[in-house]
Amino acid sequence: MKVSKTNAASDSKMKRKDYEKELRKLQVELCRLQDWVKHKGLRVIILFEGRDAAGKGGTIKAITERVSPRVFRVVALPAPSDREKTQMFMQRYIQNFPAAGEIVIFDRSWYNRAGVEYVMGFCSEAEQQKFLSLCPEIEGHIVDGGIILLKFWLEVGQEEQERRFLARINDPLRQWKLSPMDVESYRLWYEYSKARDMMLKATSSKRAPWYIVRSDDKRKARLNCISHILKTLAPGQAPRPKVKLPKRSSKGKYNDERTLKGQNFVADRY
Repeated sequence: MKVSKTNAASDSKMKRKDYEKELRKLQVELCRLQDWVKHKGLRVIILFEGRDAAGKGGTIKAITERVSPRVFRVVALPAPSDREKTQMFMQRYIQNFPAAGEIVIFDRSWYNRAGVEYVMGFCSEAEQQKFLSLCPEIEGHIVDGGIILLKFWLEVGQEEQERRFLARINDPLRQWKLSPMDVESYRLWYEYSKARDMMLKATSSKRAPWYIVRSDDKRKARLNCISHILKTLAPGQAPRPKVKLPKRSSKGKYNDERTLKGQNFVADRY
């Protein structure tokens, strides 16, 4: 039986059962990493860039769904306000940088200047070039200041991006993900490719290199990304005392169910 290219690609993608099994193992390690970051007072920035529908949101969700939002903070900034447009370009990002014991994940970052802002005409070519020249120096100061900086570019192919866009158009649970900017980015594929290549060439340095994750198979991409984070940060074993539940005190005991009578309860519909 002859298998079409589409079906062959589908068959090679990771099965959900295998994915969930491996994801659980990695999420246990992320919880261990969380304790290590708090114990050592580490400051970590992980930023995700990539084309629209490359899988940034799903990857971030896989990283954060089992850990504390007080340690793993996700920052997804909206378009700058009129006031923010008058600030130094990096200013609104810097104010979200981590304190000791925190990992900040940027869902898109200051690299908007090298990508969407440049391609869509929100900044001039001169502003883009100035950003590209200054960025390695700024990131060098960030790293020298003790912050661990990890930069991921999620690379999705043309056919897979189109498939994901069509799924968003037809699925009411995903339609909110599709903005007019996304539709325009689909049209401007090659302009984004050129902007990506300029960005990678100018801003991938020894102190702050880019790591590219192929994301046509989103499950493999998530696992590969988490695995790389764990390997890079190499968490040790943070001290964690064993917890034993104490006996409940009967002092001041009263019927706490009776005291709730007459309160407004949500109807049991399920």
